[in-house]
Amino acid sequence: MNNQHISGIIKQFQQYKSTGDKTMTQLSFEDINYQPNEDSNSISIIVKHLVGNMLSRSTNFLTEDGEKEWRQRDQEFEASYRTKEELLANWEKGWNCLFDAISPLKEEDLNKIIYIRKESFTVSDALIKQLAHYAYHIGQMAYVGKMLKGDQWISLSIPKRKNL
Repeated sequence: MNNQHISGIIKQFQQYKSTGDKTMTQLSFEDINYQPNEDSNSISIIVKHLVGNMLSRSTNFLTEDGEKEWRQRDQEFEASYRTKEELLANWEKGWNCLFDAISPLKEEDLNKIIYIRKESFTVSDALIKQLAHYAYHIGQMAYVGKMLKGDQWISLSIPKRKNL
């Protein structure tokens, strides 16, 4: 059986990772830590949250609940990265964990049942849930980056008024 669905899912995750990568490449560490107010998340905090989610959901993906006891979700919303390099290394660690978990999957795995917070999901539904969650937050990252860079922003897609 081919892995057309799995490879499509992996490609989508790779595209969102690339969007995050291209966003952070354009920003200074100061930009990455920008918060308009204390109730808003900086890009740094969003990255920390995404990494926490990736590590929790992807570790022992098929055999353990995706919400690990060791995850400290509330702490993900506290700024703690000291350098951009530390943030980017953690970003890569999260994505590597995700890709290591889903790359070996086979089509027949998509209908298996896994758990997240003791709620059952098919593997397919859990991956869609994760993909949507990451797209949501990476879109926030790109929006903040674009806002901060203004006319210095390098578009991540087709720029306005540049229809081909």
